Amino acid sequence: MKKMLVSEFKAKCIGVFKEVRRSREPVLVTLRGEALAVVEPPPNGRHPKRLGAMRGAMTIHCDIVRAGTTADWEKPR
Repeated sequence: MKKMLVSEFKAKCIGVFKEVRRSREPVLVTLRGEALAVVEPPPNGRHPKRLGAMRGAMTIHCDIVRAGTTADWEKPR
């Protein structure tokens, strides 16, 4: 794990984030020789998919414009 002083991290913050994402190697940020933070890459190198993430989570059984209760909705088993 690479170590970096907090002052150097402040000056090169965005570059450090990009390097951590590229190399997948965490960086330990220190203040006066003590650990302050660890910058780690995101899991799998990518953000989770949000658009369409709930697809298939519900089934509509009637006209949703005129539905008056939640009984018209059912969660799949």
